[in-house]
Amino acid sequence: MLIIEKALISAATIFVYMNIWFFIALAKKRYDFVDIAWGLGFIVIAWEHILLNPYANLAQSLITFLITLWGVRLATHIAIRNHGKKEDHRYAKWRKDWGKFHTVRAYFQVFMLQGFLMLLIAMPVYTTASLKAIQNPSSPLFWGTVLWAIGFFFETIGDFQLYQFKKGGQNKGKIMMTGLWKYTRHPNYFGEVTQWWGLFVIALASESGWIAIISPLLITFLILKVSGIPMLEKKYEDDPIFQRYKKRTSAFFPLPPKR
Repeated sequence: MLIIEKALISAATIFVYMNIWFFIALAKKRYDFVDIAWGLGFIVIAWEHILLNPYANLAQSLITFLITLWGVRLATHIAIRNHGKKEDHRYAKWRKDWGKFHTVRAYFQVFMLQGFLMLLIAMPVYTTASLKAIQNPSSPLFWGTVLWAIGFFFETIGDFQLYQFKKGGQNKGKIMMTGLWKYTRHPNYFGEVTQWWGLFVIALASESGWIAIISPLLITFLILKVSGIPMLEKKYEDDPIFQRYKKRTSAFFPLPPKR
């Protein structure tokens, strides 16, 4: 089955999936439920193609396992983080700015848009599920898994350290500057991006797996230039403590802090 056919199958599935989450968000009156849906959506895509392919190759099986591990951890972390708290400030602001049209705009600009991005970023799934495996896939499988593991470490530990820092509210309003956050202002984002580059390398174990490069390129662009770092740091643009932290700490790649 061609890559485009695989993607179309997932498009139909994700359309239904995101609509379900949209109505859950309406019922709960908080659009940030889409953040929980994000990681789980990739699991749905990966397992859908495993079930449709009784002869799944090693690369496809490995990618499915890694996506499942990543998606469950991310969704669980976000659910725990958001429990008992108000709606994430980004979505609350959009709800206010969009006025009486917030429901329609949230449907298209949040849920449907994220569903579309999900389909593009899931390219490593389509390539490994659609194409014949190369004769000697051991190198991309090994190095891709190593790269993914580095990313998983940074995202998991970074999220855990920030959760512990904010736990109980004793550090409310303060900036996390220790642990991995001493070397990069966004260890979780660095980890996220690195994991998708790892999955791309694994996808190279299949013929024409290079097509999957759209996945890490897109997620890197989104995090560095659109909805990741820029949107989050805008919240602190008038905070002098954060600005000092910003001057001495790398935005993305882990580096020793400047003196």
